[in-house]
Amino acid sequence: KGPGIHTKTLSPAGMKFFLQYVGCFFAFFSAGFLITSTWTDCWMVNADDSLEVSTKCRGLWWECVTNVFDGIQTCDEYDSIYAEHPVKLVLTRAMMITADILSGFGFLFLVLGLDCVKFLPDEPLIKLRICVASGVMLLIAGLPGITGSVWYAVDVYVERSSLLFHNVFLGIQYKFGWSCWLGMAGSLGCFLSGSLLTCCMYLFRGEEAQLHSAYSLRKGYSSAATVVTNVHLPSSQTATSKMYAVDTRV
Repeated sequence: KGPGIHTKTLSPAGMKFFLQYVGCFFAFFSAGFLITSTWTDCWMVNADDSLEVSTKCRGLWWECVTNVFDGIQTCDEYDSIYAEHPVKLVLTRAMMITADILSGFGFLFLVLGLDCVKFLPDEPLIKLRICVASGVMLLIAGLPGITGSVWYAVDVYVERSSLLFHNVFLGIQYKFGWSCWLGMAGSLGCFLSGSLLTCCMYLFRGEEAQLHSAYSLRKGYSSAATVVTNVHLPSSQTATSKMYAVDTRV
């Protein structure tokens, strides 16, 4: 190193603080992407734009048609959820709803585990465990999310490719749309934030355990000192103090 050159490194506490907020950032957007993907209508979009005067999008719950000239959109909901639907649609719904619930709870748990949130301020070890638990929940949420979105996209691609291979033209051919891409992005974000919170935050468990034991020991010493002071206080001094307090009030 040359003279006058100083390098700054993050302390363990600063690194933990940084990882918490990076994980919280990705968890927030990942949960948002998954929820938006589940409840939007563009999982499939018509692929042949040159022959169509409208854009047709299919979601998990309804199908929408948008006129390319005036932008007017009309949507038709699918039949009741109890009606018979394709297996692809039913399984994708179930997996995406599961991913939404897990990622949402994972984000809420992570917020409670942040150091800046005044929840269990005297229990740093418990807050660290809450962060790790939220990371595990986000990792689990990424599994059904990526499975449902990728499987749906692959199924649409295979169906379209098979029609093109056999020279079958049904009037409308679909490709996977931006809602499907959001599902993939949200799932990958869950994996990233979950990995940060489980693998990296787990490295700080020894430091937090030491801080927790030091705090408990200091608290125990303080309580013991108070008890010892009260026990060894002479009775005459205690009586004199009470009499002085009474005289003062009078």
